[in-house]
Amino acid sequence: MTEKKPFYITTPIYYPSAKLHIGHAYCTTIADSIARFHRLIGEDVFFLTGSDEHGQKIQQKAEEAGVTPIEYVDKIVAGFQNLWKRLNISNDDFIRTTQKRHERVVQEIFNRIYAKGDIYKGSYKGLYCTPCESYWTEHQLDENGCCPDCHRPVQEVSEEAYFFKMSKYADRVLQYIEDHPDFIQPVSRRNEMINFIKQGLDDLCISRTSFDWGIPVPIDPKHVIYVWFDALTNYLTPIGFLDNPEKFQKYWPADLHLVGKEIVRFHTIIWPCILMALDLPLPKKVYGHGWLIVDGDKMSKSKGNVVDPNGLIDEFGADAIRYFLLREINLGQDGNFSRDALIQRINSDLANDLGNLLHRTLNMTIKFQDGVLLAPEGESEVDKSLKVDAKETVDFFKKNMQDMQLSATIKKVWAFISRANKYIDETTPWALAKDPAKKQELANVMYNLAESLRVISVLISPFMPVTAGRIWKQLNLPQAFKDVQIEDIESWGGVPAGLKVGEPEQLFPRIEVEKEEAEKP
Repeated sequence: MTEKKPFYITTPIYYPSAKLHIGHAYCTTIADSIARFHRLIGEDVFFLTGSDEHGQKIQQKAEEAGVTPIEYVDKIVAGFQNLWKRLNISNDDFIRTTQKRHERVVQEIFNRIYAKGDIYKGSYKGLYCTPCESYWTEHQLDENGCCPDCHRPVQEVSEEAYFFKMSKYADRVLQYIEDHPDFIQPVSRRNEMINFIKQGLDDLCISRTSFDWGIPVPIDPKHVIYVWFDALTNYLTPIGFLDNPEKFQKYWPADLHLVGKEIVRFHTIIWPCILMALDLPLPKKVYGHGWLIVDGDKMSKSKGNVVDPNGLIDEFGADAIRYFLLREINLGQDGNFSRDALIQRINSDLANDLGNLLHRTLNMTIKFQDGVLLAPEGESEVDKSLKVDAKETVDFFKKNMQDMQLSATIKKVWAFISRANKYIDETTPWALAKDPAKKQELANVMYNLAESLRVISVLISPFMPVTAGRIWKQLNLPQAFKDVQIEDIESWGGVPAGLKVGEPEQLFPRIEVEKEEAEKP
């Protein structure tokens, strides 16, 4: 048996914000869909997400709440893990930076780089943004003298600290980025990073003494390791950096770090410098996705427009939310979330297009053929056209999902769903059923519709895993859905002749907009 090709994908590890929002769901759903696709094409996927739990801000929040830092983060992290479960996120591991396994990795990395002479003790005096856990120089501040990332005030701090000689690796990182055009995606982010490095890189402050919520510096326990040196190395811990060389060799370098555009700099400049100091290869690709805007405005607690993903799942179901986020937003660009647009998509794409196709197909099979799909014989021109469209859609899916063109892929799959609905109108099975001489022609039509749905269920499985499984189950297909691979839909005719279909169940109830408006508080 040929060994499966490994594929290692990560999301950023999320900071334990007390308020979960739809942006958390967006990034993780993208990563999950990519991971599911790579499993579908037969790869050995390792999908990592997690939480970044150390730092001064957490310690301050815990003190304000009258609890210990670990008690504070435990509760929030449980909320993340519950949301991933509700969204059917298929991660293989969940890393917490407070775990002992990670502490050992961070301290070992510190020791190795220190022994190499790339870490030294000094003193830091400069400008610090507590919410972003970032140091800034005067010229990096925004026009109001605030943090250039979050635009909140910075404070001057002065303390003894350890520094990583990041400046030593600036030329090597720049050369790598220029020599590997696919390393940073999209291209706009790549250009930003090149310009940033050319302005000059300072050495990186990697420890603090003004708080103690962090991993102790192994050679100097009054220092704790500063957040980015701790957080970025999380990608090494679960794949056996210290304790499983075979696993580590298999999955590193990572195939894809998927991150928000605001942290591309840390993943494409600081992280490569750390890896170079460790003599480890760099990840193959870092992709900076855009932000989720709500009704045209960036989400913010002060504006009161933070969208709770759990409430949306309660109301519309996880697959509807996943579908909307992945279809509506082109990866790499900012995207708008609107409740009205969500409802419109559910009604038009999910209830009308997909739901009706399944419901009509099963109902007609039951009504006209006692629920049994008969073997097809021969084909008409319209049958041929449907099969050509199916093959073209599968080919498009394979290529564009490799290129992470999720929105374009979904639109192509939905074009085929529309084509299958049109096929019903073109072939008029209700008319064929009235003519005994047309029995075989009717059998061909019903078989082709069921086969179209078999193909569709597989094509939507990275985006809407529960719905895909429900379609498969209603078709009553014998193969276990969890074992299905892309090769199973590369040839037409996978539905066994003589199959008795299951009972139709509504996939997505239509949302009555007037009723929806009336029920709003």
